[in-house]
Amino acid sequence: MKFFWMIAAATLAALLTLGAVAATPKKTRSEKPRSELRHVVAFKFKDSVKPEEIKRVEDAFASLKDKIPQVQRYEWGMNNSPEGLNQGCTHGFILTFNSEKDRNAYLEHPDHKAFGALVKPLIDVAFVMDFWIRH
Repeated sequence: MKFFWMIAAATLAALLTLGAVAATPKKTRSEKPRSELRHVVAFKFKDSVKPEEIKRVEDAFASLKDKIPQVQRYEWGMNNSPEGLNQGCTHGFILTFNSEKDRNAYLEHPDHKAFGALVKPLIDVAFVMDFWIRH
């Protein structure tokens, strides 16, 4: 009889384990892992642009994060690559969005358009690239 109860307990444990595994939701192929959309911008300023004008651009770009709620993150820095492939661009900016819809709302936002009007006469080169990050 003791043997019967050991088999019954082991069977019950196995069934409970299988039930827990079966109850765990599985990902379908159509589900995408959460990702982020990066908006990368690089500027080469005209030689005639003064340092205070560059500072005004830096400050104006940074202020967009507080003015446009779709911007999830804002980062920027100055080139320090030893490769020499920056094509004269000195300033790099990265904005992060949750969706293309959010990025598009940013692009059409009046504060972004005002920023574009501020920076346009000061730059020789503007490089822009958007991509979904991959892991």
